[in-house]
Amino acid sequence: RAVALILILCVSGMRAETARYSVPEEVERGFFVANIAKDLGLTGEELLARQARLIPEGEKQYLELNQRTGDLVVREQMDREELCGQSEPCLVRFEVLLESPLQSFRAEVRLTDINDNSPVFLNKEIVLKIPESAMPGNRFLLESAHDPDVGNNSLQHYSISSNEYFHAYTQQRNDGGRYAELVLDRALDREQQAEVAFSIMAVDGGTPPRSGTALIRVVVLDINDNIPVFTQTLYKVSVMENSSQDTLVVIASASDLDAGTNGEIAYSIFQNSEENLQTFKINPETGQIRLKKPLDYEEKKIYEIDVQATDGGGLSTHCKVEVQVKDVNDNAPEVIITSLTSTLSEAAPPHTVVALFNVRDRDSGDNGRTTCELTGEQPFRITLLAADAYALVTSETLDREQVEEYNVTVRARDEGSPALSAWKTLLVQLLDVNDNAPTFTQAIYTMVMSENEPAGRSLGRLSATDPDAGENAHVRYALVPPPTGSLAMASFVSVDAESGTVRSLRPLDYEKVRAFEVTVRAADSGSPPLSAQAVLHVVVRDENDNAPVLLHPPPDSSAAGELVPRWAPSGYLVAKVVAVDADAGQNAWLSYELAKATEPGLFRVGLHSGEVRTARAVTERDAARQRLIVLVRDRGQPSRSATATLAVALVDDFSDAFHQFGHDPARGQQPQAAEKELLTTYLIASLCCVSSLFLLSILVLTASKHCKARIRAELPPPSSSCYVDGDFTSDGVGVDSTGTLSPAYRYEMYLTSGSGRSEFQFLRPILP
Repeated sequence: RAVALILILCVSGMRAETARYSVPEEVERGFFVANIAKDLGLTGEELLARQARLIPEGEKQYLELNQRTGDLVVREQMDREELCGQSEPCLVRFEVLLESPLQSFRAEVRLTDINDNSPVFLNKEIVLKIPESAMPGNRFLLESAHDPDVGNNSLQHYSISSNEYFHAYTQQRNDGGRYAELVLDRALDREQQAEVAFSIMAVDGGTPPRSGTALIRVVVLDINDNIPVFTQTLYKVSVMENSSQDTLVVIASASDLDAGTNGEIAYSIFQNSEENLQTFKINPETGQIRLKKPLDYEEKKIYEIDVQATDGGGLSTHCKVEVQVKDVNDNAPEVIITSLTSTLSEAAPPHTVVALFNVRDRDSGDNGRTTCELTGEQPFRITLLAADAYALVTSETLDREQVEEYNVTVRARDEGSPALSAWKTLLVQLLDVNDNAPTFTQAIYTMVMSENEPAGRSLGRLSATDPDAGENAHVRYALVPPPTGSLAMASFVSVDAESGTVRSLRPLDYEKVRAFEVTVRAADSGSPPLSAQAVLHVVVRDENDNAPVLLHPPPDSSAAGELVPRWAPSGYLVAKVVAVDADAGQNAWLSYELAKATEPGLFRVGLHSGEVRTARAVTERDAARQRLIVLVRDRGQPSRSATATLAVALVDDFSDAFHQFGHDPARGQQPQAAEKELLTTYLIASLCCVSSLFLLSILVLTASKHCKARIRAELPPPSSSCYVDGDFTSDGVGVDSTGTLSPAYRYEMYLTSGSGRSEFQFLRPILP
């Protein structure tokens, strides 16, 4: 059953002491190790809520955690000998990672050895050559058996089968390994027995114990009374682990006092370890021990070699060579990523965990001590969780619109000389959030549409950009509804939601709507959506769709009658043609010209004033009745025009006007029907104007009497004359509001001798 001991000490929410457990090797899958929740002081619900998970130190996951119960169980069967070899203790390390808040707890499970391996001899038959002169009590080294188990389950002692010459004695080396020595009990006699055979058994200390056997054949040699002697019984040497193949380790030297073949010595490495035979070689003649392959301090730190020297007579002796491997900085640190969040929201707050990783260096001492850092300036930093365990966290707020992804390079460096480094690059991509509103390229858009332009025509295009991505950057356009009660300008134009194209919805009349403004909105498709507004100013361009309109003479009169005395000089004002144009700008600029006249050289028309004046003095030869057609034209393209017809009578006296317009007895003819109708129209118009002015005067006088009763007690009596001298414009009606009439002119009214019959009035201007 598992034994758990854990002391939790959180530093900044991410550091803790190491929890230690133990479990036998090769237990079945699902074997209960410990209850992590109980050791951490948490419930199973808290483990599940905080997404507890195991982060192994290596690449393979041998244990698993039940988040609901907090039980730590075996996920895959573990062989201690395969994982750790002869190393003790054999530890499987891992981390328990909790979130909200982030906490990391280190733990290790010790694999306890079980007796699942038997001792094995490398050679099933061991041959010893012992001279017959060997004295009782002499010891002979035997080949060792190998047991991969450790502790009590490893090899404990040797024994041999019953015989009359030898017994076995078990010895222990400095590294804890055991080997056997054969002790001679009685003298050998080659002539009686040339060979002695018996078995040797190696037994471990397991329950039940396991054993291995081999056959020993002792060949009795003829007398050789001197055995080789080594200069040292123990050679201690140090070798750098980066030494190349065939490097000289040590020279084992022995001498023999015998002569001849009995004094010739041959050196060999005694087969007490297969690993020694694979790593070292010895020159049989010189005793030089060299490397067969490079050494690795991280795999093995000390080698013990048994060297045997044998003379020509078969006598042998042995010595020990202890080789200590010195560490060099030949292993760069390793950065092992245990957890990585490859996509991160740009709204992630500082201190958000991006990755968890460990740094491991197989060297020792300063060569194995490491530091960790980030290369370049990036919004991340490294936080130490525990020994050689780190977290990559954000150090500041992120903005995807500035940087979409980061290549974060983690550099691990040891403290060896020279120092070795390792790099690990992590790709962190930022996910967009809708944190940017669309932006119009202009605050005010000005577009122009022509007057009477048909509906559906494009006026221009709005443009807004959004630095976000995806749907957060998808911009749609719309008109902002106007306030309640205001003029629905939005009914004049429409905006395409996708392209932002502005189109007219109906023709507009410049004379009614010259310009208007609407508010447009650009909104993205994020959640919640963000928007911006701009002003759309639409100017209606005037078209020349209105012809000039005559105010004087009225357009419904067939011809306006004007009187000009025969004595009129050049420049005499005959009449003024007044017209207006509802258009604007150049389309409303009017010009006047004389289109047709009875005598073209007699009259002229002011180009911009519309005044009809005599071009020369009137003579007796000029016809008494003149007909003028004045053309009023604007400057539009194409231009529009109107015509005014004036009838001018040349008279010697204003009393002759009646005769000029058809009542001259000398002619003895009746006036034509058209002229009668013209006179009748003038009479009716005059009567209407006089009546209207009279009624208006009564109303004005009545109102003035009530409002200014304190100023005027009573009105003065009406004058007998119609007009008096003075400033005529003060009592007249001004017509300057039309923008095209010149100052008013004064006239006197006279009645002809026959006015009692025709009621025709003649006006004569009062000249200065």
